[in-house]
Amino acid sequence: MTTESNILIDVEQVWKAFDDHEVLKGITLRVQEGSSDVILGRSGIGKSVLLKSIVGLLTPERGSIHITGKQVIGMKTRELNILRKSIGYVFQYAALYDSLTVRENLEFPLRKHSDASEEEITDRVLEQLRLVGLEDAIDKMPSELSGGMKKRIGLARAIIKRPKIVLYDEPTAGLDPITAREISQLILNLEEQFGITSITVTHDLECARIIANQIYILDDGVFQHSGTYEELKASSDPYTRAFFQVAA
Repeated sequence: MTTESNILIDVEQVWKAFDDHEVLKGITLRVQEGSSDVILGRSGIGKSVLLKSIVGLLTPERGSIHITGKQVIGMKTRELNILRKSIGYVFQYAALYDSLTVRENLEFPLRKHSDASEEEITDRVLEQLRLVGLEDAIDKMPSELSGGMKKRIGLARAIIKRPKIVLYDEPTAGLDPITAREISQLILNLEEQFGITSITVTHDLECARIIANQIYILDDGVFQHSGTYEELKASSDPYTRAFFQVAA
């Protein structure tokens, strides 16, 4: 049962526009602790805008966003940086540093945001690589990795600080169906192992089927429908049925 005390992410009537184009038109979303919520929608309709607003990379014109009870909108930079330490963010294209090895990419957030010793950093990096099955890639450069390997390293980096919350921006974009399914299953396994609360934006219906506790369908700036995968799949609503048929 959802109560106010176990809501980790609380988005209330959020509006966001770019010039005269309104992208988000009063979005409300409450994500409870331990839940994996998915926002489905076509490309270019504001899914990533919502994620970036939640983490404070964009500032909505109206509404409120609370993470663990703290108001994000209007938060000072120093406070926002502290809050972000408890949030992992998986970018659409992994966003690895091209000039750094895999080892150095994973070390970076620990060196920047913790006082861990060299031994602790090494142990944590090796542990993360074992979790995503890429121990042998530790000294490779990003240019030497496949798309699926980059996604795995991006996941490893996002959870290396053991965040309470992880935001995923199109985690399976650009991958073949088999690799996309493997990445989705890895996300599910890591979330269950570490008790992560997450929001994933995607247009990959299979990814949503694997990882989602609750799914929201975004279109025209608002959530048109929500429910579990099976509830939405069985919906008689024409838009929802059409979306599932097209996405499939």
